[in-house]
Amino acid sequence: MKKKNDAGTKPAENPENEKPEACGNEAAKAEGTKCEEAGDKAPDGKSSEAEAEKDSKAAEKDGEAAGKAGSDKTGETGESAGSTEDAAAEDEALMAKYQRLMADFQNYKRRTEKEKSDIYAYANEKLIVGLLEVIDNFERAVLSDTADKKYAEGMEMIFRQLKSVLEKSGLEEIKALGEGFDPNFHNAVMTEDNDQFESGSVTEVLQKGYTLNGKVIRPSMVKVNN
Repeated sequence: MKKKNDAGTKPAENPENEKPEACGNEAAKAEGTKCEEAGDKAPDGKSSEAEAEKDSKAAEKDGEAAGKAGSDKTGETGESAGSTEDAAAEDEALMAKYQRLMADFQNYKRRTEKEKSDIYAYANEKLIVGLLEVIDNFERAVLSDTADKKYAEGMEMIFRQLKSVLEKSGLEEIKALGEGFDPNFHNAVMTEDNDQFESGSVTEVLQKGYTLNGKVIRPSMVKVNN
């Protein structure tokens, strides 16, 4: 026979059928039992609209941020392209300036070298020009008739020696007799009719002309055939 439960004993309670006590029960909270807040209710219509409006504003802000980021990226790309073009233009300008400076330097170098060469070549120009009259008189003395042949030979040797020294310094006599008249080397002071020479040729040299290292320091004074 089954034993009856004692009158003072309560039947065992099913945990699944146990209802959570109110959160206001301090004893239930202490024991760790579940509590059901009486104030938990489904959101009403106003709160749903507020949340929707909040989400809409957030979406707008996200769209604005994305647009701003895109515009910033586009601006950065444009600035990068512009800076590249500016750098290329600056490099081209610097290269052109460098080439001009190099050309100017080369011209300056050639000019200074020529000036230096001219200084060496014509340093004695004034001295030699002054000696030309001495040479003229020396030559006249050699060509003059004298009874003393040894004296004439000595004078001729000295004259040749003097001319040799001057020729080593770059002095050269201008060829004129029988040559065609050239105003760059000849100074025509007289004309004549001479069948022995062609028209426009030098028939007589009145005074010899000379060049110094290719530069005319005195043109020949000549007579030209008509």
